Amino acid sequence: MKRLDYYWNSINAVSIILLPLSGIFYLVSRYRSHLYQLGFFKSYKAPLPVIVIGNITVGGTGKTPLIIELVKQLQAQGRKPGVISRGYGGNATTWPQVVNAQTDALKVGDEPQLIFQQTSCPVVVGANRKQDIELLMKEFDCDVVLSDDGLQHYAMQRDIEIVVVDALRKFGNGFYIPSGPLRESVSRLQHVDMVLLNGGADQEIAFTMQPAQCKPVGRDDDQVGLDVFTGKTVHAVAGIGNPQRFFNMLKGYDINVIPHAFDDHYYYKQSDLDFNDDITVLMTEKDAIKCTRFDLSNHWSVPIEISLTKAAQNRLDQIFDSLN
Repeated sequence: MKRLDYYWNSINAVSIILLPLSGIFYLVSRYRSHLYQLGFFKSYKAPLPVIVIGNITVGGTGKTPLIIELVKQLQAQGRKPGVISRGYGGNATTWPQVVNAQTDALKVGDEPQLIFQQTSCPVVVGANRKQDIELLMKEFDCDVVLSDDGLQHYAMQRDIEIVVVDALRKFGNGFYIPSGPLRESVSRLQHVDMVLLNGGADQEIAFTMQPAQCKPVGRDDDQVGLDVFTGKTVHAVAGIGNPQRFFNMLKGYDINVIPHAFDDHYYYKQSDLDFNDDITVLMTEKDAIKCTRFDLSNHWSVPIEISLTKAAQNRLDQIFDSLN
């Protein structure tokens, strides 16, 4: 059976059948947001500036590598950023959790562990973002908070909203969940501080993603460029919001891809990665961070770096300059 998001890029029989449920979702979400705006529901105001990096659609848009880039830029400016995250896929029994070098990605979620690994930035994971921020302030000397997702988490006030939009998929069929990918109306973008296109043109407020040096999973061998695999056949493993983006990137290097798409935040078993042949396995860095405990001999992680357009960097500099 096809995944539900298969039907989100067009108007089809499945999306039409689900429209009544989408109507309910729309009404509930609008009613809820209005109650926050009118003050019927309380919202938490942090003593530190809060930057939310989110999206208005379900599925991967490239938020994690963007957050890593934002953290690095803030650190380079002498700021002390901290990150809070919901920790989707984490199986910890108590929350919130502080992420560190010994934390298991299966416990706190793959994205928070990856952010910490790449930046050494304080990261706190939990469903209650007020508690997350309070723990972040208690344990670390931070002067700005980046919220991984949480655009629709109106129980937390924010100073800056940055929304990431996939330049290729945009808003799918334009329907709300579950008939389409929308969490909120497209008009919501008119009220945020920055809309970043993942894959936009050079003159747009956008960024592109490129592969960095590939790393052997669970081993300390030398790193290699992705072009090493050009002309070869590989198994490609991706348990992310948009697996096809990863597969297409590999194909762009003239790599013959045998795709293996898993659910976002998938909990891997060793058998998931044993294909009973000698073919190289390439996997996203977010997946690889959960698989280091396995005995893998020819599996490689493909890290991602982003490049901001000049327009995007200029707008981002303005935002950073506006922080207290």
